Amino acid sequence: MKIKTVRGTNDYLPYEMRIRDYLQKKILETYTKCGFERIATPIMESIENLDKSEGGENLNLIFKILQRGEKLTQVLEAKDYEKLADMGLRYDLTLPLARYFANNRANLLMPLKSIQIDRAFRAERPQKGRLREFIQCDIDIIGSDSIDCEIELIDTTAKALMNVGITDFTVKLNDRRILKSVLLKTGFTLEELDSVCITFDKLDKIGIEGVCSELSEKGFISEVILRFSELLKKMPLSFEEVKKYCGEESVCETIEQILKAIQSLSKGNYQIRYDMSLVRGQGYYTGTVFEIESEKFSGAVAGGGRYNGLIGKFTNEEIPAVGFSIGFERIAGILKESGFCIPEETKRIVLFYEEGQITQAIQKAEQFRSEYEVKLFLKPKKLGKTLSHFEEQGFCGYLTMKQTEVKLF
Repeated sequence: MKIKTVRGTNDYLPYEMRIRDYLQKKILETYTKCGFERIATPIMESIENLDKSEGGENLNLIFKILQRGEKLTQVLEAKDYEKLADMGLRYDLTLPLARYFANNRANLLMPLKSIQIDRAFRAERPQKGRLREFIQCDIDIIGSDSIDCEIELIDTTAKALMNVGITDFTVKLNDRRILKSVLLKTGFTLEELDSVCITFDKLDKIGIEGVCSELSEKGFISEVILRFSELLKKMPLSFEEVKKYCGEESVCETIEQILKAIQSLSKGNYQIRYDMSLVRGQGYYTGTVFEIESEKFSGAVAGGGRYNGLIGKFTNEEIPAVGFSIGFERIAGILKESGFCIPEETKRIVLFYEEGQITQAIQKAEQFRSEYEVKLFLKPKKLGKTLSHFEEQGFCGYLTMKQTEVKLF
């Protein structure tokens, strides 16, 4: 049998889990202090829900679950291969939240301010920073179309990042309606916009030439692509320049209000700026979109936006919704690589005991647990190597059953 994990998944050693637990704890602490409440949804969703969720290229990355037993046999016998899968693993936490709201609406206080810290799954090509199983840390507000929601989400997410020691970051802000208005004036049609946005979202990875090449491969008119490329060459455009291209006056006013509010709330601890190149790949976004970028973490560490149409796929009515997600895996990975030490962590010691002394060892450990985390460990014949291991793992000292005081490393 194979001992390695499935590609794109990880085992985590105890010291890695301590960092991951610390991050989740601090993020959750911030979210709850700001009035959000935790919910949970299953990792599996109906394949119909996932396929109709407008998740952009994520729809090509769904882990599908085969029908089982007699139903699978019937599908295979009928060669009705489109019905091979009836469920899939969630690729993010937003589609499950939309279904959750539709299913539990009668028992929820509006607007719902929810927390989800949980696993999601994508059939990515595994590489550094891209896993097939990963943690997302989401906060969402459902039931209000006020820009107060965007302001509160940005402020809360920024506080959560600062609470785990991330500083000097920039919030980037855009609005899908402004972006679509600009694209329409460039010459793309309304039906083409979602496909154009998916490609445009790759600008920072493949550059202007790559974007234009992909648009050409998709069959868009060359003259329109040329006009679009000329616009891209002028970037970054100031918000005032973008407003000249855009006919969405009320939307522009909304962006200006958000920028002003966050500039006031940030107190200089982080920056916020308008960025027309910000797209966000998911097709379900309908309005404001935002990302947080950190030079220290070489890219985005959080992202989100407004998705007013997604819940309506379940309820047949438009329910306003907006959310923000922290890129947990990127942060956890870089902190681990940098030798991050958890601040104000309870000191850990190890208590060595002899065979047959477990009862007395537990009793003795309790005497020290008001001050330390105490790990019980059967005393080895050679103590030196074992002590070195515990010291490397962040333990500060040890004691034996005969000792009355902790011996520090």
